[in-house]
Amino acid sequence: MPQAIKWQRAEAAIIFAAGLLLFWHWNDSLSWWAALLIFFVPDLSFFGYLFGPKAGAVAYNAIHVYAAGAALMALGLCLSVPTLAVIGALWLAHSGFDRMLGYGLKLPDGFSSTHLGRIGKKD
Repeated sequence: MPQAIKWQRAEAAIIFAAGLLLFWHWNDSLSWWAALLIFFVPDLSFFGYLFGPKAGAVAYNAIHVYAAGAALMALGLCLSVPTLAVIGALWLAHSGFDRMLGYGLKLPDGFSSTHLGRIGKKD
């Protein structure tokens, strides 16, 4: 694995941990099971692949970019909506979790092609 990919995956682990820490710090309303469900909501973007690999990559990347969770978190803080900030922290943690495991942003040629390399079974 190239050194740059190792650094990106390490960075993702830090984003994952930071998102979880922010969630635990701010959360006073979500139960653990609701938090777990919300953590996995970004994976619904997989349905974009029903419309082909390019549409799937756009849908997946739009949801899994770090800025999506950070924007929700910031919006919740700016509007004084703690639940939205907590959801943003979980969203950010999810994106870090995926990248930490090697599931990078998708390339338009198929789900297995990511900016961190190929995932899945080797050809």
